[in-house]
Order: sequence, then structure tokens, then C-alpha cells
Amino acid sequence: MDVKTVCLAILSVSDATGYEIRKQFEDGPFAYFYEAGYGSIYPALNRLREEGLVSVRNVPQEGKPDKKVYRINDEGRAALKEAMNERPEHDRLRSDFLVMMLFAHKLDPKSRKEAYDTYLNFHRRHLAEMKGEIDGVCTEIGECFDDLPGHDFVHGFGVAVYSTVVEYLEKNRHLLFSDESDAAAE
Repeated sequence: MDVKTVCLAILSVSDATGYEIRKQFEDGPFAYFYEAGYGSIYPALNRLREEGLVSVRNVPQEGKPDKKVYRINDEGRAALKEAMNERPEHDRLRSDFLVMMLFAHKLDPKSRKEAYDTYLNFHRRHLAEMKGEIDGVCTEIGECFDDLPGHDFVHGFGVAVYSTVVEYLEKNRHLLFSDESDAAAE
């Protein structure tokens, strides 16, 4: 699925600026499974506008340039429906951490421990956020996603994935660290 389609999906929930759409990839529901930055969001929004799938209105701001607010139209909703009915691509995992751990023997113990601890703590934090144990950043548009029929399914999937990663890392630490002195990385 391309960024244009994800932007249409977000706009199907609520009108939004490019900044608000980006927040959904940083702090919103997409933060856990889809990555897109301004360099892909704004070109996607421009293409959607050129294709007549969204409209844009300029909202004046005091002391700043006008804010562009995007809105999906009927043609955009039809294009989104068509795109959503296509067969999804297979997920591809890209992980710098896993490449590093494949070659863990080339890392000094301190760097290996640092990479491991950072990765584990990242997943623990996201898991805690997803379980509601930590107050995460929630934007107005992000709150709208709670009402979507698939929200509980996607949220549960995310909790299951992060739980499994944390559990695996904790149970298999011994595969990376031969003893406690290695893990302590003096």
C-alpha cells in the first residue's frame, strides 16, 4: 500500500493538515506498523489533489503562512475503497537491530549490550503505551481512530507482536551474551 492510499484513509476519518497526517505516523496508530515522513506525505497529498481525490482549503494563521487543510471527496472515497479491496503485499521486516545481532560477534560487548538494551526498552515502552500503561501523545485525529471497527483488532495485533518481541528478547538473551561479564560490558 502506498502513502497516497494511507493519506486517503486518514482523511476518510477527518480533514487534516500534512502535519496532522505526519503525527499519525509518529504518535498515532500508524506509528507501530507504517512509516512515512514529510518527504513522502506532501508529494502524496499534492498528487491526490492533482488527481481530484482531495480538496485543500487555506486557513489563515496569525504570523505564519496559511495552513493547508485537506479533505477527501467522493472520488477519493471511491479510490480508497478500490485500493482497500486490493490484495495486500506481504509484510517485510526491516531491522537494523537484527542485522547487527546477526553479526553480533563483530561487536564489542559494550556496543552489543547497548544495542540489545535499547531495542528491548523501545519495545517495552511501545508495549506499555499500547496497553495504556503510559500516557502517549494523542492528537484529535488520533482519537477518531478508536471508533473504527478494526481498531480493536489492529490494537490487539500490535500488543501481541510487541509482547512476543519482548518475551523473545528476554528469554533468549543468553544467545547473545555468553556470561554476565559479557552482558555487563565493562
